[in-house]
Amino acid sequence: MQRKGKKAINQTKTEYLGRCLIFLLVLAIFWPISTYGQEPGFDGLSMSLGSLARLSHAKTRSISPENFTGEKGKAGMATEGTGAGAARELGQGWKISPSVRIEAGQTFVLADIQSPGAIQHIWMTPTGNNRFNILRIYWDGEKQPSVECPAGDFFACGLGCVKVTSLTVCVNPGSGFNCYWLMPFRKGCKITMTNIDEKPMVLYYQIDYVLTNVPQDLAYFHAQFRRVNPLPYKDVYTILDGVQGQGHYVGTYMTWGSNSPGWWGEGEIKFYMDGDKEFPTICGTGTEDYFCGSYCFHKPGTEEYQEFNTPYAGMPQVIPDKKQPKFSLYRWHIREPIRFEKDLRVTMQALGWQSEGRYLPLQDDLSSVAFWYQAEPHASFPKLPDRNSLKIE
Repeated sequence: MQRKGKKAINQTKTEYLGRCLIFLLVLAIFWPISTYGQEPGFDGLSMSLGSLARLSHAKTRSISPENFTGEKGKAGMATEGTGAGAARELGQGWKISPSVRIEAGQTFVLADIQSPGAIQHIWMTPTGNNRFNILRIYWDGEKQPSVECPAGDFFACGLGCVKVTSLTVCVNPGSGFNCYWLMPFRKGCKITMTNIDEKPMVLYYQIDYVLTNVPQDLAYFHAQFRRVNPLPYKDVYTILDGVQGQGHYVGTYMTWGSNSPGWWGEGEIKFYMDGDKEFPTICGTGTEDYFCGSYCFHKPGTEEYQEFNTPYAGMPQVIPDKKQPKFSLYRWHIREPIRFEKDLRVTMQALGWQSEGRYLPLQDDLSSVAFWYQAEPHASFPKLPDRNSLKIE
């Protein structure tokens, strides 16, 4: 009996070791697939203070007028460029191509990347009217852009350059536009700037990105601009409509030109998702509430507007005017993205006050940029307004 017991124990150990070897073999075969072809380890995408010390095989690259392709070891080699005159006594390597000149009506390709990876930071400082500098971004060879927006509005400066301090967008003195939205792509990325003005523009820019394999559950970044001036009486302003597929809404930027005297921000924002018809799933309680303020954005004890910048929401610019005061507002849904499975529509009411404590539907000048992530393909965007319709008076 004792010999049979030892034999059974040995047989059990052998079976256990066999199972372990099979498991390790399967793990060795499928582990590279589970990391999407990359060497096992950190993909270098989800950056934070908590991940900053982690090593990664991701490759850091940067595109600018000093390296139009982002190739390794190919930066600072220009012999022609906007700085050639200033560097004429110094020669190659001395800031010969720090910027580009984009002629009236011209579309310039800022970046054309043909590898999987992600944009991590964009810096630029365009000259001219930033409502007439149109930024477009295309993912994975698509024909229609996933980002189409005047440059100023994309960087939360639709009313002119002003300091903005937030987690995803920073505008620094004197006109340094920065964005930190993570923008992954699996085949490639093309970024263009179109100058629709009647005069040339000069653009300094740098696009910082990483070459790495992108996890399957990362969606594509989108941004869409809209404007209505004036909003028809009793109409509701549409920030975003026609979105199909799975994704999550991550931010709103608005410029608000008030065409009526008095307070303009009683309207509610509404998110219609996944088949909502007449009534939405999410309904806000007021415009200033949605942008994380309260009581008309007034300074305490006054009726003066208080500009503010915070990581997630702000009103960085107020332009006082008796005829049409203007306001610049942002709200980033970083901690609380609004997730949808099938479809999404976002609207904003424009409401003020009239006599006897009654709401007044307003006919204001409204423009917006909606920011969201979704699985491709995306629905076609509405046609971008022409130059006259983009212009801020």
